[in-house]
Amino acid sequence: MADVTDATFETAVLDRSVDVPVIVDLWAEWCGPCRTLGPMLEKVVAESDGQVELAKVDVDANPEISAAFRVQSIPAVYGLRDRQVVDHFLGAVPEQQVRAFVDRLSPPLSEADRLTQKGDEESLRRALQLDPDHAGAIPALAELLVGRGDEASRQEALALLARIPDTPETRRIAALARVGEARPPAPDNLTHELDELLAEALEPFLTLLEERIDHVLVDGGAPLRVVLRAAGRGGRRRRGRERRGAREQRQARDLEAAAV
Repeated sequence: MADVTDATFETAVLDRSVDVPVIVDLWAEWCGPCRTLGPMLEKVVAESDGQVELAKVDVDANPEISAAFRVQSIPAVYGLRDRQVVDHFLGAVPEQQVRAFVDRLSPPLSEADRLTQKGDEESLRRALQLDPDHAGAIPALAELLVGRGDEASRQEALALLARIPDTPETRRIAALARVGEARPPAPDNLTHELDELLAEALEPFLTLLEERIDHVLVDGGAPLRVVLRAAGRGGRRRRGRERRGAREQRQARDLEAAAV
């Protein structure tokens, strides 16, 4: 269940309804029948095991959604699939009617659906053997492949995503595939070089800081310069000079090796 606003309706309801039916419950705090229907609707949707989702909209706080549905009385409940309203009812109806409404929106689980719910790679691949364009299995498997970090898996993920229409979720996974979610760790020598460059870059700023803090006192009245020195500022400057010297020596060796 999600509380939806004018700002989130497009993504949380319309876009989401492409993947799973979404029930929109239009209600208000002052509405007595809404307080009767709301918990009943939440209970029945929760029992659907994710086959439908519930979006609750406070009509007083979200006038744009109210206008879009042309709300004249509440509670008003709408079922959406593929960005279109496919069913609705008005008023606090009995639980039996609520269940019938939810059942109409949520067809029985197929074998591919059940395999997709398991979420592991083997089950997802079996689901796609049964239903090659399964809208749930494709993004789930694509995200697993992207997580591996190798080029072949990323390309397979992009090929899978090309089978189904774009949604915010598929675009997110495709972006990860193109950029590369996982990168190999930096070699030790590269990490060392980066540390040296960072220390060298910080050195002028630390020096400037020291020049301007002679009269700055910290808790207890101690000059900040003294506190910095006690914390090892001098050692950091010395280590910075040592790192620069070591880097220059390695560069000289590399040049000599290249010349040979």
